[in-house]
Amino acid sequence: MTKKCASALKGERVALNGHSTTSTGMDPSGKLQDELHGSKVELGKKVTLLRGISIIIGTIIGAGIFISPKGILRSSGSVGMSLIVWIACGVLSLLGALSYAELGTSITKSGGHYTYIMEAFGPKMAFIRLWSDLIAIRPAAMAVISLAFGQYILEPLFMPCGIPPMAVKLATATGITSVMYLNSMSVTWTARIQNILTLSKLLAIAIIIVPGMYQLFKGETQNFEDAFDLSKVQLSGIPLAFYSGMYAYAGWFYLNFVTEEVEHPERTMPLAICISMAIVTSCYVLANVSYYTVMTAEELLSSEAVAVTFAEKLLGNFSRVVPLFVAMSCFGSMNGSLFALSRMFFVASREGHLPEVFSMIHIRRHTPLAAVLILYPMTILLLFVGDIYSLLNFMSFLRWLFIGVVVLGLIYLRFKKPDLPRPFKVPLFIPVIFCLTCFFMVFLSLYSDPVNTGIGFAICLTGLPAYYIFIYFKIQAHLQIVLEVVPADQ
Repeated sequence: MTKKCASALKGERVALNGHSTTSTGMDPSGKLQDELHGSKVELGKKVTLLRGISIIIGTIIGAGIFISPKGILRSSGSVGMSLIVWIACGVLSLLGALSYAELGTSITKSGGHYTYIMEAFGPKMAFIRLWSDLIAIRPAAMAVISLAFGQYILEPLFMPCGIPPMAVKLATATGITSVMYLNSMSVTWTARIQNILTLSKLLAIAIIIVPGMYQLFKGETQNFEDAFDLSKVQLSGIPLAFYSGMYAYAGWFYLNFVTEEVEHPERTMPLAICISMAIVTSCYVLANVSYYTVMTAEELLSSEAVAVTFAEKLLGNFSRVVPLFVAMSCFGSMNGSLFALSRMFFVASREGHLPEVFSMIHIRRHTPLAAVLILYPMTILLLFVGDIYSLLNFMSFLRWLFIGVVVLGLIYLRFKKPDLPRPFKVPLFIPVIFCLTCFFMVFLSLYSDPVNTGIGFAICLTGLPAYYIFIYFKIQAHLQIVLEVVPADQ
């Protein structure tokens, strides 16, 4: 930092959602001071109830319900049992979401899992969560959903031929770049496009549900005969069915990553969560009922793309449009998750767990530009040279481990900080049941795939030496990025 810059910006106040701080930055020309004069550089409260619902629904509903909602059927053993699992997983996810609603209204900071673990268990545990997200979980998850986007956006162009793998990767890279650019340019337009994409997802599901229900009401119920035949049901498969179901509902926690940008969070967050989970659970259950109305269980299990098979049976040539809906659904998941995750990295930088540049905001666009771009290099690298699916296998159990730790933290804070303001408070049995569910799924991962789970746990533990090297001993790497950003410390 130059003396001229420090002098030029002396006394200039930069606000972040009500937290003011004196900011300094490198600006020899004085242009930055002119940009800041008389204005605030902040992440504004632009997430309304509708946008909150769009974030949650848009990130939960990805490609799975359109392509392969058969893991639950395969593991549960019968049509009726699979529908019960879909409903039960929706209810369990609602319990988790309500627990997060309490945390989001009592700890009014953005950052989601990271922030709540920090508040309950301290910086070391929070950094391990952040480290796992940064080096593996989030880049791999982003690459996988982006690959689905690349595959299905090109499919109408190549039907009935196969798509060259390099073309898929190039289309995927284009999708990743566009969603990064969108989130870098405007919070408002990111939210507006998320609304549009969420509506397109619901429209696509409606195109499945409406004709399916019509067929059902016409009397097409032969596929539901012996729906609860228990001859093929194995108790050992039920936990795996629940594991698949809970994974399908994952994403209800993303609104908690942007708490500081939510209008009236004490009202908006519980409402958005309850409305979203009701919509998603209804869509999932009714879509599966529609599939079963038109297809037998055997046809559904053998289909490579269930929605396409469904559309071919009922809608004829309209089935060619289904891949575009799937691609839009994937893009919505990419957009919503990146919008939320960038705020976690923003908050982690503000807490001193990442270089300061990641807690800076663009002076005109008011977006956390560096925090948005942090995942881009690793995601592109994994896309072209990494073994993405193996990495996801290693890390999948960590999602439920840390969510369980977060909800355990809620229970702990009830006793540690009984006077903490809680505008929205759930009965204690709700977090207890959900916490036990999360740890059961962790145990299931250890039991069913101990090798990959152990490797994932070892990758997670590399966060301990990283914490002591970069944080505890204050030997932080300095990152210099030429961006038009200014500090926005708490």
